[in-house]
Amino acid sequence: MTKHAELSFATAAIHHGYDPLDHDGALTPPLHLTSTFAFESAEDGAARFSGERPGHVYSRISNPTLDLLERRIAHLEGAEAALATASGMGAITATLWTLLRPGDEILTDITLYGCTFAFMQHGLGRFGIRVTHVDMTDLAAVAAAFGPDTRLVYFETPANPNMRLVDIAAVCRLAKAHGAWSVVDNTYSTPVITRPVTLGADFVVHSATKYLGGHGDLVAGVVLGRAEDIQQIRLFGLKDMTGAVLSPFNAMLILRGLKTLELRVERHAASAMTIATRLEAHPAVSAVHYPGLASFAQRDLAARQMALPGGMIAFQLHSGYEGGKRVMNRLTLITRAVSLGDAETLIQHPASMTHSTYPVEQLIAHGVMPDLVRLSVGLEDPKDIWADLEQALVEE
Repeated sequence: MTKHAELSFATAAIHHGYDPLDHDGALTPPLHLTSTFAFESAEDGAARFSGERPGHVYSRISNPTLDLLERRIAHLEGAEAALATASGMGAITATLWTLLRPGDEILTDITLYGCTFAFMQHGLGRFGIRVTHVDMTDLAAVAAAFGPDTRLVYFETPANPNMRLVDIAAVCRLAKAHGAWSVVDNTYSTPVITRPVTLGADFVVHSATKYLGGHGDLVAGVVLGRAEDIQQIRLFGLKDMTGAVLSPFNAMLILRGLKTLELRVERHAASAMTIATRLEAHPAVSAVHYPGLASFAQRDLAARQMALPGGMIAFQLHSGYEGGKRVMNRLTLITRAVSLGDAETLIQHPASMTHSTYPVEQLIAHGVMPDLVRLSVGLEDPKDIWADLEQALVEE
C-alpha cells in the first residue's frame, strides 16, 4: 500500500493514521467512550503519568479517538502535532494562556471574530496583557508596531466577517524576526485552501465547529503547531487552565467530516463564486467582498496564498443596515443563523450578532461596517440559493 505520507489530501483525510486490520477489521475507527484508562501495573501507571511511557491516563488529557483526529488534522495542515478542544474559543484561550505572561503584548489585526476580540480585551486585559490592534494589511505598520514586550502576533485570514486578507508569510517573518510567536486562525480557509504552517506560522487555530465538522451538529476546536509546543498547551492551557476537553463522540463526528472536507470546500467555493458574481451585478448591492472576484482589492494576495476563494461572502446594500434586515427577513430558504461552513446556507448581521461584543464606536474602526451582511454559502444547488436571494433583494 502507498505510504500515508505520500497520499493526496482527499485520500489522507480518509485513511491517514488508521488501519482497519489493527482494529478487528473495523472500517470506521472505534469510538472510545471512556473517562479513564486501566494500567497493567502500578509501575505502568507511574510511567504513563511521568511521560516515560506512551499511553492514555484520563480523557481530559488524551483519548484514542481524539488522538486519531489530532494526528489526521495535523497531517492535513502540515503541522507536527495538534490538540483538539471543546470549541474554537477553547483552542484560542488554551493557546494564549500557555504562551503569554503578565506584561506581554499581543499584536493583532484590527478585525477579529467578536468572541476573540472580547477574550483579548476583557479577559487577557485584566491579567496585565496588553492588546494592540494594527492594520495588518499594511506591513510597514505591522513592522513599526513591534515593541520590547511583543510576544505574540495573532490574526485571521480571511478575517471574520469582512474578508480582509493578511499576508501570512510576510507577517510571520516579521514576528519571527522580533522573537514573537505567530498564531493564525484558519477557520474560513481550512487546510484545503491555505496551510499557514507551511507559510511560516507557529500555530494554527480552527473552530472545528465550522468546515471541519461541516454538518452543524457539534462544537469543537483545534490548535496545531510544533509537537513540543502543543504538548505544553495540552498539559497547561487545556488540562489546568481551561478544561476545554472535546468529547470522543464529537471527535468521531469531525473525523467523519474530514472524509468529505475537500469535496465540500470545493462545492462551497464554486457556489460562492456564482453567488458573489450575481450579487455584484445586482443593482441593490453596493459592495461585495469575495476573494474570487476580479474587483476584490487583495486579489493578488488571494491568488498567492489561497487555493480556492472559499465559501464566505460579505456584502453591503445601498439601503444600508435597515435594508439588510429587510432582505434577511424576506428569505425563505436561506437560514438566519450564526456559524458557517454548514451544508445549509446561513446569513447573519455581524454588527448586531457575532460582533456585537465590539463597542458601537469601534465597529467601523475595526472594519466591521454596520450595514455588512455575512453569507455562508452552503451545499444546496446555487440556483436555489440565488433564487431566494434575488426575491429578497427585489424591493431594495
